[in-house]
Amino acid sequence: MNEDMLIGRLGGADGYDVRCKLDGDAISGRAGGRLAGKDIHLEITETGVTGRVDTYPVQVDLKDGQLIGKVGDEDIVLRGVDRVTGRLGGAIVGWDFVAQQRGTELVGRLGGTVLGRDFQFSLGSAPGWIGTLVAVVAFYALERPATAK
Repeated sequence: MNEDMLIGRLGGADGYDVRCKLDGDAISGRAGGRLAGKDIHLEITETGVTGRVDTYPVQVDLKDGQLIGKVGDEDIVLRGVDRVTGRLGGAIVGWDFVAQQRGTELVGRLGGTVLGRDFQFSLGSAPGWIGTLVAVVAFYALERPATAK
């Protein structure tokens, strides 16, 4: 059994803790506190990642070297492994994100300089794209963009 922890923070001092256990191809954990937190359950498959964050479905598939799919009602595109870029949401209303892995640490930003959220994770042995995906789905569940229903 290959078990590891992904521990981090989304949104700095006024943000949320994120803790996930990576057990083989399964990622499970929680974003936020005990009262207002959201559960994360993801499974890495042969073709992408599937699962749930809170009550919202997550389905992304590997196409042309990118993970493309949906988190809840929002589109998501994720590119890269150690340096990860992408977008959550549509072309007009959406959140760009960028993250960089250095060793076992991941640092990134979701959104712009005014309304965006920084995130930082200790990845254990997980690649940066997993930490970035966890940060984005946690953001979706905790602070869904106004366009999400």
